Amino acid sequence: MSFNHYSVLLEETIENLNIRPDGIYVDGTLGGGGHALEVVKKLADKGRFYGIDQDDAAISAAGERLAAYQDKITLIRSNYCHMQAVLKERSVEKVDGIVLDLGVSSYQLDTEERGFSYRFDTELDMRMDRRQSLTAKDIVNGYAEMELFRIIRDYGEDQFAKNIAKHIVKAREEKAIETTGELNEIIKAAIPAKMRQNGHPSKKTFQAIRIECNRELEVLRDSLDTMMEMLNPGGRLCIITFHSLEDRIVKSAFKKQENPCTCPPEFPVCVCGKQPLGKVITKKPILPSAEELEENSRSKSAKLRVFEKK
Repeated sequence: MSFNHYSVLLEETIENLNIRPDGIYVDGTLGGGGHALEVVKKLADKGRFYGIDQDDAAISAAGERLAAYQDKITLIRSNYCHMQAVLKERSVEKVDGIVLDLGVSSYQLDTEERGFSYRFDTELDMRMDRRQSLTAKDIVNGYAEMELFRIIRDYGEDQFAKNIAKHIVKAREEKAIETTGELNEIIKAAIPAKMRQNGHPSKKTFQAIRIECNRELEVLRDSLDTMMEMLNPGGRLCIITFHSLEDRIVKSAFKKQENPCTCPPEFPVCVCGKQPLGKVITKKPILPSAEELEENSRSKSAKLRVFEKK
């Protein structure tokens, strides 16, 4: 299938990037190239764009979508946590703007064999980078009950995490859990019937396993400071999150770089010497408009936060 992906908060992201025609811009989660296309349209001859994605299907789709701008773009198959290293290899030390659109793409959700969605009965996979060995099937069949509980509770924020983990372990004692359909049935049995009306019973557990499989929160946490430091003065980092834990990580990292002082509050002047790296542009996150929510229900939990280097 073609790489369909609705670019969430597109206008708001492009506006907040403050694109300079001769600047250098990076999209660390390229997807189908929706945000990328709007960035490259604004670049002059000297402007450069680097698109990074770990999914081979995304790189291929974005390459087609951005074909008219070949002289300005470089596409790199990698995880955005390696952004600094892969750009250094291309003699780029500093950039004027970075975009991250986190979470799973519409293409990944809608491609049956990728195993991201509870809507299809297919092999459990959920790898964003199909070169990695760990799959959702390995997690479901190999993690201890307490680990499964922790993941489903923390990453899925599911109130039935303990029971779901217990049911998974009990089921796999009889036979390995191979497919999304099998996992669906196990989750369904672990949730009281009257509670299954609030959305699909598997939604939170599938999200949790996907986040664990792709180390999504760990990668984000470990990359933020480096990305902020990579910015030129006036450069901006725009991040779209879809999960409360992602949003908390971004909000905390931005705040820390805006006010890094570690002196006790009672000190009359700062003596730690830690200087702000920049400022948070979005004191409150930017949310999708009513029109966007009507057009794309998947944008419901999206939040955009922006940091500017001083």
